[in-house]
Amino acid sequence: MTPNVHPSARLLAYDGSGIDGGLYTRVTGWAEVAPHWFDELVKVWSALGLGVFALLMVWGWWRARGADSAVMARVLASPLIVVGAYLANSVLKGLVEENRPCQQISGSFTLETCPGAGDWSFPSNHTVIAFAAATALWFADRRLGWIGLLAAVLMGASRVWVGVHYPHDVAVGAVVGVLVAVVLAALAGRAAPLVDRLRTGPLGSVLGAGAA
Repeated sequence: MTPNVHPSARLLAYDGSGIDGGLYTRVTGWAEVAPHWFDELVKVWSALGLGVFALLMVWGWWRARGADSAVMARVLASPLIVVGAYLANSVLKGLVEENRPCQQISGSFTLETCPGAGDWSFPSNHTVIAFAAATALWFADRRLGWIGLLAAVLMGASRVWVGVHYPHDVAVGAVVGVLVAVVLAALAGRAAPLVDRLRTGPLGSVLGAGAA
C-alpha cells in the first residue's frame, strides 16, 4: 500500500517513499509500540554509536604496534578512509536530493527530531561512515573488522528505527561505505615503506617495532 504523503511534498525534492515507504512505516510502527527503554537505547546508539568506531581504531593502532608496517599503515589510514567515504557520499546526496521519510510520509513516528528541508536522506551518512570504518579495520585486523561490521549493521538499522531514513538509504549507504573503503584500504597498504622509516625515528615508540 502506497503511504500517504504531505500535500506539500510536491514542492520538495525527490520522494523515495515509493521504493520502501511501506517497510519504513512498518519499522517505525514497531518503534512506536516498543518498550521505552529499548527505544531509548536505540536512540542513544543512533546518536553516539559512531564513537565506537573511533575506539576501535585506537584499539587497532594498539594491536598494530607489534604487526608489520602494512597493517599499521592501514590502521593509520582508517580515519582518512572514513573521511573519503563521507565526502563521496556527500556528493551522491547532493546529486539525488531525496527528502527524509519523516518529511515525506504523513504521520511518521520518529524518535529523533526530523531533519529539516535540505538535509537529504539518501544515502545515510551514519551508515556510510560505519561501514567504511568497519571495512577499513577489517583490512587491518580481521577481529576488529568483524566487531566493526556488527556495529555497522546495528547503526544502519537504528537509523530506520529512529525514523530518519528509509531502508534503501541504509542499504546503499552500506554499499558506498564498503566500496570506497575497499579501494582506499588497498592503497593504504602501499604506505608500508613510509611506516618502516617512521618506526626507526622519533615516532618509533608510537608506531611500535613491528613484527619480529
